[in-house]
Amino acid sequence: MQTPEELEAALALKSIARNISLKSSLQQMPKVYSALWPAARRFVTGETRQDAIDTARTLAAQGYSTSLECIGENTATEQACQDAMSEFLALSQAIETASLAGSATLSLDLSHIGLSVSRELALENLQRLAQDTRARGISMMLGMEESEKIPAILEVYTQVAEQHQHMGITLQAHLYRTPDDLAMLLRLPGKIRLVKGAFQEPAERAMQRGEELNLRFLALAQKLVEAQHSLWLATHDQQLLQECERRGILSSPHTEVEMLYGVRSDLLKQTKQAGQQTRLYLPYGLEWYLYLCHRLAEYPPNIYRALADCVQPSRTEQIVNDYL
Repeated sequence: MQTPEELEAALALKSIARNISLKSSLQQMPKVYSALWPAARRFVTGETRQDAIDTARTLAAQGYSTSLECIGENTATEQACQDAMSEFLALSQAIETASLAGSATLSLDLSHIGLSVSRELALENLQRLAQDTRARGISMMLGMEESEKIPAILEVYTQVAEQHQHMGITLQAHLYRTPDDLAMLLRLPGKIRLVKGAFQEPAERAMQRGEELNLRFLALAQKLVEAQHSLWLATHDQQLLQECERRGILSSPHTEVEMLYGVRSDLLKQTKQAGQQTRLYLPYGLEWYLYLCHRLAEYPPNIYRALADCVQPSRTEQIVNDYL
């Protein structure tokens, strides 16, 4: 559980991440942008699609599966959504060309390709991307966003997932509504990625980090295993993973452990060496400001590491080697 000071820092970082004017100012200050990039590079494979593909290829050779995503969300215009779609279609093709279709999943947030404009646009674009990835033999994973978006996300997802079994979705254990959402989603074949939940939510909608949340996470995971449903355990909590192992959740053939690139590489490597199916989430792109703030908010002491990374950029040049 975070200390009061860490919780305050986390809330501040999440607020900073959502400050559009600050983000715009940062992007217009090349010296500041380049100074912060080494800190972001600890968690981001690079600024280009090829950076992510090269990292995925290296990791696949070591037996890791991967989830690739071009960072972005809350895209506000139809043209920007179409630009994002062009990138995801190019990513789909790049995964196939690199012979990674069997190990790499294409991941995205629905607000990146249209949900912030209209549900109709989001549905149209998700269907198009689902058709393209299915033709190439590439699985998809839809991210989950703030709670006010969830009804729209689930509506669009269910319409597409009924036709495309290669698509999965993320659920956040900290939301009080999640058990009901899981009961509904178990009727669909798509994988479920289970996370604790990273977004700042009102107290009436979500529980705080702590023992209660851990028990909720375990209960949801257990329900998925009992249903013999494909499950991605997306967590860096070593004690939680140990409890999952004790309860037989990890031994299920339908369970996979996923972690974020640059976070607890030692634990994921150890998990893979123990024979567990493992996966790394590999983000890339120019929109890394928000992503970096979220990573620091999850564990505020990482701010010290980020400062060190900025002063000594060589520290983050080859993060992928930590997994080899």
